[in-house]
Parts: sequence; structure tokens; C-alpha cells
Amino acid sequence: MSLPLLLFLTISAVSAAAQLPLQPGFYSKACPAAETTVWSMIQKAMAREARSGASVMRLQFHDCFVNGCDASLLLDDTPNMLGEKLSLSNINSLRSYEVIDEVKDALEQVCPGIVSCADIIVMAARDAVVLSGGPYWEVKLGREDSLTASQEDSDDIMPSPRANATTLISLFNKFNLSIKDLVALSGSHSIGQGRCFSIVFRLYNQSGTGLPDPTIEPKYREKLDHLCPPGGDEDVTGDLDATPEIFDNQYFKDLVLGRGFLNSDETLFANEETRTYVREFSLNQTKFFKAFVEGMIKMGDLQSGRPGEIRRNCRVVNGRPIDILLED
Repeated sequence: MSLPLLLFLTISAVSAAAQLPLQPGFYSKACPAAETTVWSMIQKAMAREARSGASVMRLQFHDCFVNGCDASLLLDDTPNMLGEKLSLSNINSLRSYEVIDEVKDALEQVCPGIVSCADIIVMAARDAVVLSGGPYWEVKLGREDSLTASQEDSDDIMPSPRANATTLISLFNKFNLSIKDLVALSGSHSIGQGRCFSIVFRLYNQSGTGLPDPTIEPKYREKLDHLCPPGGDEDVTGDLDATPEIFDNQYFKDLVLGRGFLNSDETLFANEETRTYVREFSLNQTKFFKAFVEGMIKMGDLQSGRPGEIRRNCRVVNGRPIDILLED
């Protein structure tokens, strides 16, 4: 294939990417099997490893907060670009990228060049929640995939597990997400696990005091001490709540009891502004589910407004072969 033709195809792929407002059923005509294909692939992945559901769901958070929901998170590093996978909040933390690869491969077999990686993330997150026992909602689709990623932006935006509620409220406010949204979306920790690396400071040196976090319930503290001893393997993982494979409101019940795994979790009960919603959701799962769905939809609406494309491979932009040819 000639260079001019390759260049034309690359430009066409970018310019032909969806520009319409996000809407449910976006692929109903161009790729009717899109959502059922994603569901099937996520179901298979979770049957293989239940934890992958939480991992896939978490990708939406880490993608959408950094320059909008554009699958920038999925891009691998290049000689000229440091991507987001190795940012401080993502390295050794995010996982299951290969599940998204599998979904994309399946969709390329069904309807090549139609479904964006950004939309796959959003559909997969919803399906992971539902397959874990959580609520269903119609996802709005029609996103483009970004042409670049930024490790620096991810480092600047994404919060640390050490973050307190005040910091989180400020962050969410920047994206027009309310305190209620913050608490409800934190309920994503209803499923999954976290690493000892993320909590050893609160077990043994909270705020540089050389003392443990006093908000940790004593028996739960003993459990965490055994799981994450001083000088132990910080890659060991612990459950984020007492029912880590079931999407329910147990997470909030645990916070009320002082059994939050992460500092950023337990601080939601310590803070007066967020405590009300923690209590409310701990007592009423239906209210939590409703607020969670509302928050996920609002987060899914975050867009960068930058030009994009429909990637053929979620890890690389379509123009990569053109760049190589031009360099030659």
C-alpha cells in the first residue's frame, strides 16, 4: 500500500470518528452486537478471575478524570510520549488491560473500525458492576479515542490512597461532581482489593506521627497488621470490604464500623460533609445504587473536546505506522 493511501486512510479514520452527542444505543445500526459482545467478554473474564470485574470498572475512573473519557489511559508509552499506565496512581495498581484488549479484538471481528476503546471502557465498567450484583443503567456512547496520553496530567490529577475527604471534595468539584457523587462513586470499592503499599503508612506512621490511624477499629487493625506487617511484602492485597466480589452497600457499613481499607475510604466517615451520605448509603442500598448510577453517568460525560479517532488497537494510535514510514 502506498504512503499517500496510508496517510489518507489514517486521516479518514480520525475525521470519520463520531462527533455526535453521546447517546444510548449509539451503535444500534453500525454495530448492533456491540453491547452484547462486550457483556459476553466481560462475563468470560470474570468467570476466569472474579477480581477482574473490579479492575475493569476502575479503568473508567482513571481514564475519565484525566482529560475526559477518551481511552488515553490505554495507550502504551512511545519514544516520544510517556503514557498514563505508569503514573503514580496507576503503576502496580491498575490491571486487566488485557481484558479490554480481548473485548476490542472480539469487536473488531464483528464490526471492524466502529467501536471506540473509550466506549468499551464505559460499557465494560457497567457490565462489571451488573455482573457483580450491582445496578444496571443505559450507558451513553459515541466517544472518540484520544491521539495522545499524559503521565504528567495523570500524576497531577489522580488522588493518592492517602488523600483525605477535603482533598477529594475539591477534586470532584473541579469536574462538577457533588459531595454525594464523591461518596457514591467511592462505593466502587464495594468490590476488589488494594495493596499493602497503599495502607502501611496509616498502620504504622499516620501523618508522620509514628502511630497508627486511630480511626481503625481494633480488631480490623489486628487483621491488617497480620496482612501487612512492617517490612512485609507491600504487593500483598487485601479486600476493600467484607464482600469483595459482590457489589452492595457493605463498603459503607464497614466505614461506619471503622473498617475502611484505604485512608481515602475511612476519611469519608470522619469528615462531616461526607459522613451523612456514608450513613445514608450504609442503611439504604437502593439509594446507594441510584446515586452510583447518577455519578457514573455524570463521570462518563466528561470529555476533552480534542480531535480523536477509532483505534484499531487500544494500545496504539492508528497513525503509528505512518510515523514510522515518514521517519524512514
